[in-house]
Amino acid sequence: MSLPSYTGPIGRIWFFSVRSFAVMVLLFLILPVLVVVPLSFNVEPYFSFTHGMLTLDPQAFSLRWYRSLLDDPLWLLSFKNSFFIAICSTAIATGLGTLASLGLSRSNLPCKGLLMGTLISPMIVPVIISSAGMYFFYSSLGMGQSYVSIILGHAVLSTPFVIITVTATLVSFDHSLTRAAAGLGASASYTFWQITMPIIRPGILSGALFAMVTSFDEAVLVQFLGGVEQRTIPRQMWSGMREQISPTILAAATLLIVGSIALLIAVELMRRRSLRLRGVIE
Repeated sequence: MSLPSYTGPIGRIWFFSVRSFAVMVLLFLILPVLVVVPLSFNVEPYFSFTHGMLTLDPQAFSLRWYRSLLDDPLWLLSFKNSFFIAICSTAIATGLGTLASLGLSRSNLPCKGLLMGTLISPMIVPVIISSAGMYFFYSSLGMGQSYVSIILGHAVLSTPFVIITVTATLVSFDHSLTRAAAGLGASASYTFWQITMPIIRPGILSGALFAMVTSFDEAVLVQFLGGVEQRTIPRQMWSGMREQISPTILAAATLLIVGSIALLIAVELMRRRSLRLRGVIE
């Protein structure tokens, strides 16, 4: 990127300093990912780069740990549970978060700030405190160590992300569109699905993505609410680090990384498609 001809020495220094700092921050964030992925293909049971890997010897790379992952019934159960819990909790969080955002977007809503703070408080309160509270609450209802308690707990932790993203989308929403639809005789449900939903869909999809990632990443809550059968990927990884350190953990982490990247790409493509349909971009 070339600078304008009138840029002075201080401007040039600031330009390159800011971008250099941004590159350093980016490398700091993605460096663990760049380390985990190649180590998952290590033929040896080590958490370090061998001489063969550093010299790019094909014999030093293997799918051994991915085969071990697929042959282990505990890992397969963890993936099955994580997908099931994530899908259910994401559906609940997306529905509740969207409804809450629609209510918070109303200008005549009393105590809007207090309600907003209460709804997003699970993001602020330490997870271990929320998990302990949920443990005592669900245990008193006879729902301890069950899929239902974990799904509801994940939904509680994920809903704030949906509220924030959908609320941010509704900030630029023109409410005169819904009033015009109501004036023309459209029902509330028709107005929502045909007018409101297409506009706020990118925010809903982004919130659902954050909710799903939060569910997949949550390792504390399942320690309180999960039983023997409720193993999730983070819980299995934590158990593996404590009981038997194996590069199988790196293989599982790599699959999660690839899945997260695929979700991000899918959401971005859907966002661009929505903007294209609305005529915002070509």
